[in-house]
Amino acid sequence: MTVTYTARVANVRFCGFSKLLLAWKGSIYKVLYKEVLAFFTMYTIISITYRFFLLEHQKRYFEKLAIYCNNYASLIPMSFVLGFYVTLVVNRWWNQYMSIPLPDRLMCVLSGGLQGGDERGRLLRRTMMRYASLSSLLILRSVSTAVYKRFPTMDHVVEAGFMTREERKKFESLQSPYNKYWIPCVWFTNLAAVARVEGRIKDDSTLKLLLEELNTFRGNCSMLFHYDMISVPLVYTQVVTLAVYGFFLACLIGRQFLDPAQGYPGHDLDLYIPIFTLLQFFFYAGWLKVAEELINPFGEDDDDFETNWLIDRNFQVSMMAVDEMYGDLPMLERDRYWNDSNPRPPYTAATLFVLRKPSFQGSTFDMAIPKEEMHFKPLEDIAENLEESQSRNPNLALLNHLLSSAPSSSGLMSGALCRASTQLHRLTRSPSPDFSTSATEDDRGDPSVTLPSNLGLNTQSTICSCGGAAEEHRALGFNEDKEQQGKNEKDEGNQQNKDRERETRRAASENTADTAPPLLMFSQPSTDSTVAPDSLVLSPINQSRDTTSSPIILRIEENSTTPPLSTGCSLQDLSFQSITEQTNIWPGLSKQIKDHRSGQPFVTVPRFSGPASLEKTYP
Repeated sequence: MTVTYTARVANVRFCGFSKLLLAWKGSIYKVLYKEVLAFFTMYTIISITYRFFLLEHQKRYFEKLAIYCNNYASLIPMSFVLGFYVTLVVNRWWNQYMSIPLPDRLMCVLSGGLQGGDERGRLLRRTMMRYASLSSLLILRSVSTAVYKRFPTMDHVVEAGFMTREERKKFESLQSPYNKYWIPCVWFTNLAAVARVEGRIKDDSTLKLLLEELNTFRGNCSMLFHYDMISVPLVYTQVVTLAVYGFFLACLIGRQFLDPAQGYPGHDLDLYIPIFTLLQFFFYAGWLKVAEELINPFGEDDDDFETNWLIDRNFQVSMMAVDEMYGDLPMLERDRYWNDSNPRPPYTAATLFVLRKPSFQGSTFDMAIPKEEMHFKPLEDIAENLEESQSRNPNLALLNHLLSSAPSSSGLMSGALCRASTQLHRLTRSPSPDFSTSATEDDRGDPSVTLPSNLGLNTQSTICSCGGAAEEHRALGFNEDKEQQGKNEKDEGNQQNKDRERETRRAASENTADTAPPLLMFSQPSTDSTVAPDSLVLSPINQSRDTTSSPIILRIEENSTTPPLSTGCSLQDLSFQSITEQTNIWPGLSKQIKDHRSGQPFVTVPRFSGPASLEKTYP
């Protein structure tokens, strides 16, 4: 019987394999002890001869020979030769076991496919199953020495009940020089055809399935025959055997302990017994014995396949399945969990620890994600961002993010611009032109900071409108916010035209960057009599704030080329609104001015082109 020890190593424990070292049946000691004794005996004889029977000059010659054998014995690639050979043999050994014909699938198909509870149906099923068992017996008798010893002649096969005398006559009447294990399989197919004609096999699909399972069974029998005929090449087996035996023959001389008084390197100690050489022999020779035992698992070694047990088991099970169990069904009844939507079998006290283990839900089940990263983003925002990054520059979004997060001069000027716009809006909404309130120190800004012409790319622009129904309005030198414009542009058909227009304005702003006016900030009301009370006093932030500098005047006046309005335009009619889309800007006009408009107003905006001209009118 094959040595089974899996139950003894079911759980990993401290020195779990140490208990297996004391087993004798199937152990390496039982297989190798004779070779170890022979090697140690020869080593001892050579050692005694060297120490007590050789002359001095003979000892010197033997010592040179021992050193030579020890140096060149390492040239034999023992690990490579043995490792590859044993791997090949182990794979072959397992494949042979998987090729053993088992009747389980065939008997299930035969029991369900061949109908008939009468004696004729029972006879057909038992006979067909006996033919399958006879085929496996014939092939195992051809490859296994244990089975051949059990059934040495065909008379023993007939006597065992696998074959009738009439069947033996037919079997022996077929003259063939080859192995005739396949004849019972042909008898099986012929009998299946008879059962199909008689209607006991209901349809062709069942017959096809039955013959497919028979062919699988017959294929396993054929594989066993071929494994027995085609062995591992004899050359390889000879190379491995010569390598192992040649290595240890060299070790018999090369591993001898030499006289320490001679001062040979590595021979400073004399232990008499070569412990590590014996261990090396034990491992390498044991490795060779493993291959020798597994190369033919159909012998009578302790770990060879139990072929006789397989024959008994397969024959008994197959006959029971097709005869006694045909049509045998237990009474149908409700199971104990019939009304339980969550059935759970009970646990014993020894297995209660399983309940404490949580059920596996997946490797990402316990992964934590910050809450701020769990919110869904609107699909239109994602699509617009992707479209903008693809149409312009894929790195522009990253660059804008870095510029907005870092403290830069553009950010400072953007803040100053917003504060100036707020202050101007507050003044225009006041009931009277009172300029007593001055800008704070923060609103004055840094005198060294100037406003570039393209500052409006990252800020929100404002527009000043007044009086009449102006057809064109002009911002105070700031472009639209790119991100705000991108969100408002929904028409994809006009996207290219708007992009070209934006690029044109950007190029124009870059060309006029050198002549752009500086940022204007509100200052204290001047006491100079030359400044009109209805004018707004501003000062550029790039000029030094001294008492000698002249104030800059922002004056609101009517166009001289058009007749004046019947109702004048006051500061209350001025309003500022954010630019969202230039084509949809509507001026904030009072109802009276809308009813009595007779001309177009203009806004006087200062331009710092030189000290000679401090005012210039822009439509």
